Amino acid sequence: MLAALSTTATGLEAEQVQLDSISNNLANVNTVGYKRASPVFETLLYQSRIQPGAASSGNTLYPSGYDMGTGVRVAAEVPILTQGNLQQTSNPLDMAVEGAGYFQVLQPNGQLSYTRDGAFQVNQNGQLVTADGYQVLPQVTIPPNATSVTIAQDGTISVTTPGSATAAQIGQVQLASFVNPQGLQPVGNNLYLQTSSSGAAITGNPQANGLGAINQGYLEESNTNVVSSMVDLISAERAYQLGTNAASAAGDTLSELSTMAANA
Repeated sequence: MLAALSTTATGLEAEQVQLDSISNNLANVNTVGYKRASPVFETLLYQSRIQPGAASSGNTLYPSGYDMGTGVRVAAEVPILTQGNLQQTSNPLDMAVEGAGYFQVLQPNGQLSYTRDGAFQVNQNGQLVTADGYQVLPQVTIPPNATSVTIAQDGTISVTTPGSATAAQIGQVQLASFVNPQGLQPVGNNLYLQTSSSGAAITGNPQANGLGAINQGYLEESNTNVVSSMVDLISAERAYQLGTNAASAAGDTLSELSTMAANA
Protein backbone atom coordinates (compact mmCIF):
# COMPACT_ATOMS: atom_id res chain seq x y z
CA MET A 1 0.00 0.00 0.00
CA LEU A 2 2.95 2.34 0.57
CA ALA A 3 3.85 1.86 -3.10
CA ALA A 4 0.29 2.78 -4.07
CA LEU A 5 0.50 5.97 -2.01
CA SER A 6 3.83 7.06 -3.51
CA THR A 7 2.66 6.23 -7.03
CA THR A 8 -0.57 8.16 -6.53
CA ALA A 9 1.42 11.11 -5.19
CA THR A 10 3.35 11.37 -8.47
CA GLY A 11 0.05 11.39 -10.36
CA LEU A 12 -1.35 14.15 -8.16
CA GLU A 13 1.78 16.23 -8.70
CA ALA A 14 1.52 15.73 -12.46
CA GLU A 15 -2.15 16.72 -12.51
CA GLN A 16 -1.30 19.79 -10.44
CA VAL A 17 1.15 20.82 -13.17
CA GLN A 18 -1.60 20.23 -15.75
CA LEU A 19 -3.98 22.44 -13.77
CA ASP A 20 -1.31 25.13 -13.39
CA SER A 21 -0.56 25.05 -17.12
CA ILE A 22 -4.22 25.33 -18.14
CA SER A 23 -4.75 28.14 -15.61
CA ASN A 24 -1.81 30.06 -17.07
CA ASN A 25 -3.19 29.58 -20.60
CA LEU A 26 -6.57 30.94 -19.53
CA ALA A 27 -4.97 33.82 -17.62
CA ASN A 28 -3.21 34.86 -20.85
CA VAL A 29 -6.23 34.55 -23.12
CA ASN A 30 -6.00 38.30 -23.87
CA THR A 31 -2.19 38.53 -23.98
CA VAL A 32 -0.95 39.67 -27.39
CA GLY A 33 1.08 36.99 -29.17
CA TYR A 34 0.77 34.46 -26.32
CA LYS A 35 1.26 30.80 -27.24
CA ARG A 36 -0.49 28.26 -25.04
CA ALA A 37 1.62 25.50 -23.50
CA SER A 38 0.89 21.87 -22.74
CA PRO A 39 2.79 19.59 -20.33
CA VAL A 40 4.29 16.35 -21.58
CA PHE A 41 4.15 13.37 -19.21
CA GLU A 42 6.27 10.23 -19.12
CA THR A 43 6.32 7.12 -16.94
CA LEU A 44 8.82 6.71 -14.14
CA LEU A 45 11.18 3.73 -13.84
CA TYR A 46 9.44 0.35 -13.78
CA GLN A 47 10.15 -2.29 -11.17
CA SER A 48 10.71 -5.52 -13.05
CA ARG A 49 9.35 -8.52 -11.17
CA ILE A 50 9.32 -11.04 -14.02
CA GLN A 51 11.35 -10.45 -17.17
CA PRO A 52 9.50 -11.21 -20.44
CA GLY A 53 10.97 -14.38 -21.91
CA ALA A 54 12.36 -15.57 -18.58
CA ALA A 55 12.16 -19.27 -17.88
CA SER A 56 8.92 -20.27 -16.14
CA SER A 57 10.06 -23.92 -16.00
CA GLY A 58 12.73 -26.07 -17.51
CA ASN A 59 10.96 -26.09 -20.88
CA THR A 60 8.73 -22.98 -20.93
CA LEU A 61 9.10 -19.21 -20.99
CA TYR A 62 6.95 -16.42 -19.69
CA PRO A 63 5.16 -14.98 -22.73
CA SER A 64 4.85 -11.62 -20.97
CA GLY A 65 6.53 -10.04 -18.00
CA TYR A 66 5.46 -8.49 -14.73
CA ASP A 67 6.63 -4.89 -14.52
CA MET A 68 5.20 -2.63 -11.82
CA GLY A 69 4.96 1.07 -12.67
CA THR A 70 6.05 3.61 -10.10
CA GLY A 71 4.19 6.64 -11.39
CA VAL A 72 4.55 9.59 -13.72
CA ARG A 73 6.56 12.76 -14.07
CA VAL A 74 6.41 15.93 -16.14
CA ALA A 75 9.09 15.75 -18.83
CA ALA A 76 8.49 19.15 -20.42
CA GLU A 77 5.98 21.91 -21.06
CA VAL A 78 5.79 22.43 -24.80
CA PRO A 79 4.48 25.66 -26.36
CA ILE A 80 1.89 25.21 -29.10
CA LEU A 81 3.04 27.60 -31.83
CA THR A 82 -0.10 27.78 -33.94
CA GLN A 83 -1.06 31.12 -35.46
CA GLY A 84 -3.31 33.32 -33.33
CA ASN A 85 -6.18 35.26 -34.86
CA LEU A 86 -5.38 38.73 -36.13
CA GLN A 87 -7.33 41.53 -34.47
CA GLN A 88 -7.61 44.87 -36.25
CA THR A 89 -6.67 47.87 -34.11
CA SER A 90 -6.20 50.57 -36.77
CA ASN A 91 -3.15 51.77 -34.81
CA PRO A 92 -0.51 52.39 -37.49
CA LEU A 93 2.33 51.23 -35.24
CA ASP A 94 0.69 47.90 -34.36
CA MET A 95 2.09 44.94 -36.27
CA ALA A 96 1.12 41.28 -36.41
CA VAL A 97 3.29 38.55 -37.89
CA GLU A 98 1.27 36.21 -40.07
CA GLY A 99 3.45 33.14 -40.35
CA ALA A 100 6.86 32.35 -38.88
CA GLY A 101 9.11 34.84 -37.17
CA TYR A 102 9.69 37.00 -34.11
CA PHE A 103 10.33 40.69 -33.64
CA GLN A 104 13.76 41.48 -32.18
CA VAL A 105 13.86 43.49 -28.95
CA LEU A 106 16.85 44.90 -27.07
CA GLN A 107 16.43 44.69 -23.29
CA PRO A 108 17.89 47.38 -20.97
CA ASN A 109 20.67 44.97 -19.92
CA GLY A 110 21.79 44.70 -23.54
CA GLN A 111 20.39 41.20 -24.03
CA LEU A 112 18.66 40.46 -27.32
CA SER A 113 15.22 38.94 -26.97
CA TYR A 114 12.32 38.00 -29.23
CA THR A 115 8.57 38.50 -29.21
CA ARG A 116 5.37 38.01 -31.19
CA ASP A 117 3.85 41.05 -29.48
CA GLY A 118 3.76 43.84 -32.05
CA ALA A 119 1.98 46.48 -29.94
CA PHE A 120 4.66 49.08 -30.55
CA GLN A 121 4.90 52.75 -29.64
CA VAL A 122 7.47 55.52 -29.99
CA ASN A 123 9.61 56.88 -27.16
CA GLN A 124 10.73 60.45 -26.48
CA ASN A 125 13.26 60.17 -29.30
CA GLY A 126 10.76 58.85 -31.83
CA GLN A 127 12.29 55.36 -31.71
CA LEU A 128 10.06 52.32 -32.11
CA VAL A 129 9.75 50.54 -28.74
CA THR A 130 7.65 47.96 -26.91
CA ALA A 131 5.05 48.83 -24.27
CA ASP A 132 7.85 48.52 -21.69
CA GLY A 133 10.05 50.98 -23.60
CA TYR A 134 12.44 48.32 -24.94
CA GLN A 135 13.95 49.21 -28.31
CA VAL A 136 12.87 47.30 -31.40
CA LEU A 137 15.70 46.19 -33.68
CA PRO A 138 16.75 47.17 -36.29
CA GLN A 139 16.34 50.67 -34.88
CA VAL A 140 13.58 52.72 -36.49
CA THR A 141 13.00 56.41 -35.76
CA ILE A 142 9.71 58.02 -36.76
CA PRO A 143 10.11 61.70 -37.66
CA PRO A 144 8.15 63.94 -35.25
CA ASN A 145 6.46 65.72 -38.17
CA ALA A 146 5.31 62.54 -39.91
CA THR A 147 1.71 62.78 -41.02
CA SER A 148 1.33 59.08 -41.83
CA VAL A 149 3.24 55.85 -41.33
CA THR A 150 2.96 52.94 -43.73
CA ILE A 151 4.38 49.48 -43.03
CA ALA A 152 4.34 47.10 -45.97
CA GLN A 153 3.99 43.33 -45.63
CA ASP A 154 7.69 42.98 -46.42
CA GLY A 155 8.51 45.21 -43.43
CA THR A 156 9.35 48.38 -45.35
CA ILE A 157 8.49 51.46 -43.26
CA SER A 158 7.62 54.67 -45.10
CA VAL A 159 6.36 58.03 -43.85
CA THR A 160 4.94 61.16 -45.37
CA THR A 161 5.81 64.60 -44.06
CA PRO A 162 4.30 68.06 -44.65
CA GLY A 163 5.30 69.48 -48.02
CA SER A 164 6.26 66.07 -49.44
CA ALA A 165 4.17 64.60 -52.21
CA THR A 166 5.63 61.12 -51.92
CA ALA A 167 6.36 58.79 -49.03
CA ALA A 168 9.97 58.29 -47.97
CA GLN A 169 11.35 54.98 -46.70
CA ILE A 170 12.86 55.38 -43.24
CA GLY A 171 13.47 51.85 -42.05
CA GLN A 172 13.00 48.12 -42.36
CA VAL A 173 11.37 45.67 -39.96
CA GLN A 174 13.30 42.41 -39.71
CA LEU A 175 12.17 39.12 -38.21
CA ALA A 176 14.08 36.27 -36.60
CA SER A 177 13.38 32.58 -37.03
CA PHE A 178 14.77 29.51 -35.28
CA VAL A 179 15.35 25.90 -36.23
CA ASN A 180 13.51 24.89 -33.04
CA PRO A 181 11.34 27.81 -31.83
CA GLN A 182 9.88 25.55 -29.12
CA GLY A 183 13.32 25.68 -27.53
CA LEU A 184 13.09 29.41 -26.83
CA GLN A 185 13.03 30.35 -23.14
CA PRO A 186 10.09 32.52 -22.00
CA VAL A 187 11.23 35.21 -19.56
CA GLY A 188 8.07 37.27 -19.11
CA ASN A 189 6.99 40.59 -20.63
CA ASN A 190 6.03 38.59 -23.76
CA LEU A 191 9.75 38.04 -24.44
CA TYR A 192 11.77 34.93 -25.29
CA LEU A 193 15.49 34.24 -25.17
CA GLN A 194 17.59 32.18 -27.54
CA THR A 195 18.93 28.92 -26.10
CA SER A 196 21.20 26.14 -27.29
CA SER A 197 18.03 24.12 -27.92
CA SER A 198 16.40 26.78 -30.12
CA GLY A 199 19.49 27.28 -32.21
CA ALA A 200 20.87 30.61 -33.35
CA ALA A 201 18.52 33.28 -34.68
CA ILE A 202 18.23 33.54 -38.45
CA THR A 203 17.23 37.09 -39.34
CA GLY A 204 15.78 38.46 -42.55
CA ASN A 205 13.09 40.60 -44.09
CA PRO A 206 9.45 39.50 -43.80
CA GLN A 207 8.12 37.36 -46.66
CA ALA A 208 11.65 36.11 -47.43
CA ASN A 209 13.20 32.72 -46.66
CA GLY A 210 10.07 31.32 -45.01
CA LEU A 211 9.42 34.31 -42.74
CA GLY A 212 5.88 35.58 -42.29
CA ALA A 213 4.27 38.79 -43.49
CA ILE A 214 3.73 41.97 -41.49
CA ASN A 215 0.15 43.16 -41.08
CA GLN A 216 0.00 46.83 -40.13
CA GLY A 217 -2.80 47.90 -37.83
CA TYR A 218 -3.31 44.39 -36.48
CA LEU A 219 -2.23 42.44 -33.39
CA GLU A 220 -1.95 38.67 -33.03
CA GLU A 221 -4.30 37.36 -30.37
CA SER A 222 -3.44 34.58 -27.92
CA ASN A 223 -3.95 31.13 -29.45
CA THR A 224 -5.59 29.88 -26.25
CA ASN A 225 -8.98 28.32 -27.02
CA VAL A 226 -11.20 29.07 -24.02
CA VAL A 227 -13.72 26.27 -24.67
CA SER A 228 -11.03 23.64 -25.22
CA SER A 229 -9.12 24.85 -22.16
CA MET A 230 -12.22 24.66 -19.97
CA VAL A 231 -12.84 21.08 -21.11
CA ASP A 232 -9.19 20.23 -20.35
CA LEU A 233 -9.56 21.91 -16.96
CA ILE A 234 -12.58 19.77 -16.07
CA SER A 235 -10.77 16.64 -17.23
CA ALA A 236 -7.68 17.49 -15.16
CA GLU A 237 -9.85 18.25 -12.12
CA ARG A 238 -11.59 14.87 -12.41
CA ALA A 239 -8.24 13.10 -12.77
CA TYR A 240 -7.02 14.88 -9.65
CA GLN A 241 -10.14 13.77 -7.76
CA LEU A 242 -9.61 10.17 -8.88
CA GLY A 243 -6.04 10.38 -7.62
CA THR A 244 -7.16 11.58 -4.21
CA ASN A 245 -9.75 8.76 -4.12
CA ALA A 246 -7.02 6.23 -4.90
CA ALA A 247 -4.83 7.67 -2.14
CA SER A 248 -7.77 7.54 0.26
CA ALA A 249 -8.47 3.89 -0.64
CA ALA A 250 -4.83 2.98 -0.13
CA GLY A 251 -4.84 4.79 3.21
CA ASP A 252 -7.98 2.97 4.35
CA THR A 253 -6.46 -0.39 3.43
CA LEU A 254 -3.24 0.49 5.24
CA SER A 255 -5.26 1.49 8.30
CA GLU A 256 -7.13 -1.84 8.25
CA LEU A 257 -3.86 -3.75 7.99
CA SER A 258 -2.45 -1.80 10.93
CA THR A 259 -5.56 -2.63 13.00
CA MET A 260 -5.33 -6.31 12.09
CA ALA A 261 -1.64 -6.39 13.01
CA ALA A 262 -2.35 -4.71 16.34
CA ASN A 263 -5.08 -7.24 17.19
CA ALA A 264 -3.06 -10.26 16.11
